[in-house]
Amino acid sequence: MADEATRRVVSEIPVLKTNAGPRDRELWVQRLKEEYQSLIRYVENNKNADNDWFRLESNKEGTRWFGKCWYIHDLLKYEFDIEFDIPVTYPATAPEIAVPELDGKTAKMYRGGKICLTDHFKPLWARNVPKFGLAHLMALGLGPWLAVEIPDLIQKGVIQHKEKCNQ
Repeated sequence: MADEATRRVVSEIPVLKTNAGPRDRELWVQRLKEEYQSLIRYVENNKNADNDWFRLESNKEGTRWFGKCWYIHDLLKYEFDIEFDIPVTYPATAPEIAVPELDGKTAKMYRGGKICLTDHFKPLWARNVPKFGLAHLMALGLGPWLAVEIPDLIQKGVIQHKEKCNQ
């Protein structure tokens, strides 16, 4: 899976029990409760470890999620909008996270700014259905992707810090 620190972080994220997607009406409400509990715990753990790096919220039905993520590089904060929809086959299918403003700026991205999680994350997700949820998606999907891609994009000059752009 990953290094020891990542294993520890993921082990502290509550696993989900309800195997339900948006089509499952009452069970979906239960799954959403579990998703929120898991996300809240993950965010609290991150804050306690001084590693707060994203905010997420959803529409009323819990089928469309959006928010912000950020990455600190050389003491500068790079902030990005994120968004994703819950697939109708969720949780069997992992959501595809989009970072629209990075669309077309890296090879590890699909059209529309969807980050590439195919090789490493999706097989891990498939082995852990229905236990993995959105907190796991952030911890094992978006987090590692940002850690690899953002420093590379900065080093190549593809993205610049907003304050540097304003000077």
